[in-house]
Amino acid sequence: MHFKLLVVFVDDSKTDQVMDAARESGATGCTVINQARGEGLEKHRTFMGLGLTAQRDVLMLLVEEHLSRRILEHIADVGEFDAKPGTGIAIQLDVEDALGVIRQAEQLTDVVEDEI
Repeated sequence: MHFKLLVVFVDDSKTDQVMDAARESGATGCTVINQARGEGLEKHRTFMGLGLTAQRDVLMLLVEEHLSRRILEHIADVGEFDAKPGTGIAIQLDVEDALGVIRQAEQLTDVVEDEI
């Protein structure tokens, strides 16, 4: 079984919605890193040295490669990444090898066979 790593940068207010969307599309787990900071094309406003931007979360999802595009697109729709600038981004990376995912692989075998 081959995996992709989805890395999602999202406003913390949308983290739960994005995680639910990923599960609906076939993701079996997620790691969340809280309180990340992002910089876009425009510099953030500050007040006395403190940033006035919303906190971001980084979500990392190890997903089966046949399900990855569907999960990625559903996350982007729910997170409104293309509809509203600055709401978040999601990327997909190839995974060379993964350990500790036997239970996930067993669960996904039937699902992936239906996809292929």
